[in-house]
Amino acid sequence: MKTSLPQNTDRLLPLSSYDRGFAVHSASMADPRFSYSLYVPDSALEADSKPTLIVSVHGTGRDFVPTLHALAPFARRHNCVVLCPLFPAGVRGDRNLHGYKYLLEGDIRYDRVLLDMIDEVAGRYGANFSRFALCGFSGGGHFVHRFLLLHPQLLLACSIGAPGSVTLIDDRRQWWVGTGDIESTFAVKLDLDALRRVPVHMAVGSEDTDTAEITHQPGGRYWMAGANDAGKTRPERLAALKNSFQAQGIDCSLTVMAGAGHDGARYDAEAEAFFSRVLFS
Repeated sequence: MKTSLPQNTDRLLPLSSYDRGFAVHSASMADPRFSYSLYVPDSALEADSKPTLIVSVHGTGRDFVPTLHALAPFARRHNCVVLCPLFPAGVRGDRNLHGYKYLLEGDIRYDRVLLDMIDEVAGRYGANFSRFALCGFSGGGHFVHRFLLLHPQLLLACSIGAPGSVTLIDDRRQWWVGTGDIESTFAVKLDLDALRRVPVHMAVGSEDTDTAEITHQPGGRYWMAGANDAGKTRPERLAALKNSFQAQGIDCSLTVMAGAGHDGARYDAEAEAFFSRVLFS
């Protein structure tokens, strides 16, 4: 499996106006079923520039554009490239909305899809994105905490926003509820030492308590024993994830956003503040 370290730092093609600022939305060269958008500040294109990569993963609705625009001023201040992948619903022809959240859907490994995108972008801009910051809200929160479990050595920091379901560090339970079979499922060992080196942030609205969409039912696509054991609501489940991480000595903080429901814009501001604190202070 690739890492995000570019195999060739020569740019794939000469850069144009479409490769800077809000760059043109691009299909992944490794798998054109998937695509991504970038924000690239002028500072990232300067000679000897060493930009930081921030990856933000969309929720179930796939509307990543507001977050991309919200992060642009931050990217200009701190010389960051922002990458927002797009994992379309139903890529296997079955209208499944949720496959990317669990990293594995049939023969698709969504962690590898993202790493291919990062390799491509690193090569295009002549950058070293061997480590990067990762964040995501709702469905994106699903993705990012599970990516963290598989690839902590690649992450500078990780922010997890209001996932509907969580994977606890528990070798007595199977994936996705726990991590007992993570090696046989993904050919990756759980690396607790690497996890302890990643600053982890979590955030959820205090009023984000609607359970209609997040309660797993027998017969559902992602039903398994223990699917609802982490709690009924998003705040309860995120608190369970925090406790699971802290029990393993992982540096983790939880922000409960007072008065907020399922509010992606509020989360974006919290994630930005976290990255400012741990990466650029």
